[in-house]
Formats: sequence, C-alpha cells, structure tokens
Amino acid sequence: MNIHSERFKKVYNSEIAKIEKRLDKLLKGKEPQSLYEPCSYILRGGGKRLRPFLVLISAKIVGGNFKDVYNAALAVELIHNFTLAHDDIMDNSDIRRGRLTLHRKYDINTAILTGDSLIALAYENLLKDCNDNSKKVVAAFTRGIIEVCEGQSLDKDFETRNNISIADYKKMIYKKTAALLKMCCSVGAQLGGASNERLRALSNYGKFLGIAFQIQDDLLDIMAEEREFGKTIGNDLIEGKKTYLFLRALEKAKKEDKVDLLRVIAKKGISRNKIKKYKNLYIKLDVLNDAEREIVKYTKLARKSLSSLPKGEEKKIMYWLANVLITRSK
Repeated sequence: MNIHSERFKKVYNSEIAKIEKRLDKLLKGKEPQSLYEPCSYILRGGGKRLRPFLVLISAKIVGGNFKDVYNAALAVELIHNFTLAHDDIMDNSDIRRGRLTLHRKYDINTAILTGDSLIALAYENLLKDCNDNSKKVVAAFTRGIIEVCEGQSLDKDFETRNNISIADYKKMIYKKTAALLKMCCSVGAQLGGASNERLRALSNYGKFLGIAFQIQDDLLDIMAEEREFGKTIGNDLIEGKKTYLFLRALEKAKKEDKVDLLRVIAKKGISRNKIKKYKNLYIKLDVLNDAEREIVKYTKLARKSLSSLPKGEEKKIMYWLANVLITRSK
C-alpha cells in the first residue's frame, strides 16, 4: 500500500508541477502591472491545487488525456483563487496560506478587481479546451461559480441567524465548497468524453469529497498546528462562525455549556484567549469525534460513487486522493 501511495503521490506532484509552470507563464509580461502583479501574487500563494488535479484525473479516467484539459485545469484554479480573494475581503481576513491576504497586501479595490479579472481569465482558458460539447461544459462551469456565490451568501446570512441547523450547514457547504469540486469533476469528465452514467458518478465523487473536505477544514481550524495550517487557529470561533463543530456542540450541550455556546452567538465570536476553553468544551462534548465520523462517512460515499467506473490506475489514484484529504494537517 505504501508503494502504491508513493506512486500516486508522484503522479499528483508531477501534474501539479506542470500546473504551477503554466500558472507562472499565464500572466508573464501582461500589462498593466497594477492588475497582473496582484493576480500573480494570489496565484503564487500555493495550496494543494486539488481542483485542477480533479479536472485532469476525471478526464483521464473516462479515456481522455491530461494534455487536452490543462487549460480547463488552469481555469478552475483561477476561479478558486477568485473566490479566495473575495471571501477574504468579506471575512476581513489578514492571513491566507501564511501570507498577507490580497486586500491587506494591496488594498480592497485592487483585490476586488483582481478577483473579477480571474473570472474572465478562467473563461478565456476554459474555452481553449472546449470542443463540440462546449455549451454543456461552459454551463457546468458557470453553474459551479453561481453555486459558490450562493454558498458564500448563505455563509454570510448565518452570521445574523441564530437558528441554524446542521442540515442548513450542510446545504451551505455543499454550495460553498462541494459544488466547486463537483464542477471540476464534471468539466474534466465532459471534456474527456464521459457517458452520462460516468459523468454522474464523477460529479457525485466531487460533491461528497467536497463535503468531507470542508468538515475536515472545520476540524483543522481548532486542531491543527498554526504554522503548518497557514491560518490563525480557532479563527472560526473568533469570528463566531457556525461550523459543524459549533452546531453539533450546541445540539449536545446542556446547562452552563449551552450558555457558553449561546454567548458566542450573542457576542458574534470570542477573544483569542478563550480558544482553549472552547476547544476543551468541544473535547468534553465529543464533537471532534463526531466530525471525524462525518468526514469518514462522506469520504466513503465519494469512493462508493466510483464503483461503476472501470478498474485501473486512475480509479486507484482517486481512492488514494480521498484518503489523503481526510488525513491532511493543513
């Protein structure tokens, strides 16, 4: 198993290196620098490059080739970074991936314009790989962007709503996180020539993977090492975000514990010096284990979605990728 894992990791890293090179070339020499330097800054921020890899592997598993979908892979990474630029403004975040966020590095107007430009550049690159089914591919791509925006809107709505259920939360993270991963798989599959059955299978893989990924992100926010995570630990509690952990704790808490959690809502967050207190409360209520069970559940659903796809290296890589994402530390 370790031998296979190393082989799959090598494939992943090799393809991501190619994506990095293409991202570097994408904006080289473009003017004005006042626009394209901020674009380059956010794209140089690194990250897992999960989304472009999902495009590549989804195309390959249905009989396509990596070389035919590199531009589409770039397009989804550009869209992802657009969402980060605008989300960081809306969340008033200072740090992303261990660096200043775009609007802190430059200013809010520059960050907004950069995000807008990334959308246009994404479509420009996507269209380079489109063929006879371009209308369906562009429709799936556009639907993914719309759902991300709807998810962000729901997330902001949650800040002023006190009666959020876990079902509400799952709807929000489906749109905000999972819909984009679903779109990546759908675009890759369609460009690779997938049948309707295989398109559905891969879209479901992306959807379930995205839900597991976001709950894992919620868990890491309180459990990760800050230096490795690249963001402030406990930031969700500081901002008063209604994550899976918080909502599950609210469901299970009684008496003084419930009062403490309701105080987070009333005060719209906590001070940094209270993070440890709430982490201990989460441990006491066993919500960390609840979250881990949810992550495993949705990861298994993602893997099960691939059951109708042919056996082979690509399918093994997609299984491996699902497992890697739920054991990550950043």
